[in-house]
Amino acid sequence: MFVPFMSEFFFNHSRSFYLLPPLLETMRPRQWTKNIFVFAALVFDGTLDNLPGRLVSVAIAFVLLCLMSSTVYIMNDLSDIEADQQHPTKKNRPLPSGRLNKTTAAIAALIFGAGSLAAGFYMSVPFGIILLTYLIMQVAYTYRLKKVVILDVMVIAAGFVLRVAAGVAVITVQRFSPWLYICMGLLALFMALGKRRHELVLMGQNAAASRSILKEYNLDFIDRMINIVLAGTLVSYSMYTFQAEGLPDNDSMMLTIPFVLFGLARYLYLILVKGEGGAPEEILLRDRQFQINMLLWGATVMVALYFFR
Repeated sequence: MFVPFMSEFFFNHSRSFYLLPPLLETMRPRQWTKNIFVFAALVFDGTLDNLPGRLVSVAIAFVLLCLMSSTVYIMNDLSDIEADQQHPTKKNRPLPSGRLNKTTAAIAALIFGAGSLAAGFYMSVPFGIILLTYLIMQVAYTYRLKKVVILDVMVIAAGFVLRVAAGVAVITVQRFSPWLYICMGLLALFMALGKRRHELVLMGQNAAASRSILKEYNLDFIDRMINIVLAGTLVSYSMYTFQAEGLPDNDSMMLTIPFVLFGLARYLYLILVKGEGGAPEEILLRDRQFQINMLLWGATVMVALYFFR
């Protein structure tokens, strides 16, 4: 029923080809990089048995997470049109600028959300529940929780934890440690606070006009929270490298700690000194030192898990 409808709507409509580019832009394909955390279960499980089948399952979960996250991005833009029109950069997005109409965006969000949920439950009931939980949480965030100080950034962090859990839900894991949920949650919270800080610096006195919750924050509070979360992230990851079950007995995973420390320090440098941090995924795609450090960290993890065991 939905497929013929979408085909008629997007391809027989007189403006269909003009609607697709702004719709794709509203889906935020650049931010799909956040969903790579679904592969954490595959990598950190430390097993290579039935890798092709497991890889396919996680890759499908990645695609469904991208569709669900795009549903959320469209919902957010529909909810924040008036506020985004006051923002120096967000006003150029398709919905605030008028390049994409509300009806098209709403229909697309409905179809992407329903389709990803149906496919998710077909793959695995736990995975479907995770997708549904993510959607409910993001709906609550869009219409209420984003206006509750501290809880707003904690919900963002919880979304990343669910991404990791999604990978665990679609494959059978043997050595995946719950410590990684803590590390992921704290890391995501660190980045969310960095984004709030960037918004405060960018908007100045007009910050609340763009995002109402910003009136509840100030730089001193955010900087203190960043310091606390940063320390917690490093300690949690360090604890994981020598306390988690299933890791090599020679504690070789501890070799990855310097790369994590550099990555956290580099991100802190970029948001405090360079004034970046508005979109963490853009730092990943743009900053060469950050990229090289991530590659070295990943290579060290693979060597520790698969060659030092």
